[in-house]
Amino acid sequence: MIQSMTGYAAKTRDIGNGSLSLELKSVNSRFLDVHFRVCEELRMAEPALREAIAGRARRGKVECRVYFMANARGAQQLSLNMELLTQLATLERQVRAGLPDARGLAVGEVLRWPGIFGEEAVDQEKMLAETLAVAREALDDFVASRGREGEKLKDIILERALRMRELVAQVAPHIPAAQAAFQEKLKQRLVDAIGSADDERVRQEVIVFAARIDVAEELARLTTHLDEVERVLRQGGSVGKRLDFLMQELNREANTLGSKSVVSEVSQTAMELKLLIEQMREQVQNLE
Repeated sequence: MIQSMTGYAAKTRDIGNGSLSLELKSVNSRFLDVHFRVCEELRMAEPALREAIAGRARRGKVECRVYFMANARGAQQLSLNMELLTQLATLERQVRAGLPDARGLAVGEVLRWPGIFGEEAVDQEKMLAETLAVAREALDDFVASRGREGEKLKDIILERALRMRELVAQVAPHIPAAQAAFQEKLKQRLVDAIGSADDERVRQEVIVFAARIDVAEELARLTTHLDEVERVLRQGGSVGKRLDFLMQELNREANTLGSKSVVSEVSQTAMELKLLIEQMREQVQNLE
């Protein structure tokens, strides 16, 4: 499956003494760039979370937020670590003695202090296991959302590629006649300037110019690149970088087609092709 680099998922789980919430969201990035906003109780889970995310996503700027909210039932079962509370009070008095204007500790800050509820308040192994379980569920939804978005982008790119094929097919049959007519005009101008159609210089100029305005090779390469775009999209997987390269190649051929054009039909087709390629490129930038 093709994945977009844009995705979102959120999961919440009740773990007895509170609820654990995990949120994942991602946007475009050249490489995989993972950022965390994790509450203090779950700091120990960050390395495992990073490994889990890296196993499911290859590109994108991913933000992972993890929170733990103690419930009322869990809070009633907790008991304060009075020894630690006394130490905090002593330290606060010492600090305020040296810095009278210092702000005192707030109740909320004290309650969040590591170890304030004793060693039994937080079961580290249980919290880690629960966090990783929630992360796996969230990652399933996260990858699924990126996959749905990727399929939509795939359809858009294929639609533009089909339109490009139609343009190439429409203009190709008219090119030989249009170029022949233009060569005849050029030949007549050269005859008017030199005085004889049999002059070797006239024939050489016409041959050289005919080679310069021949766009058959560009049309063939456009078709070949479009074949590769469709093949890559149908193959799936991480296709963003490969498709980005193909967009550059398509744009190069469209530019050459426009520069060689000697008739309005080809010039108009080249402009429409470049517009479609740009629309495709914008969508490709979102693919993993």
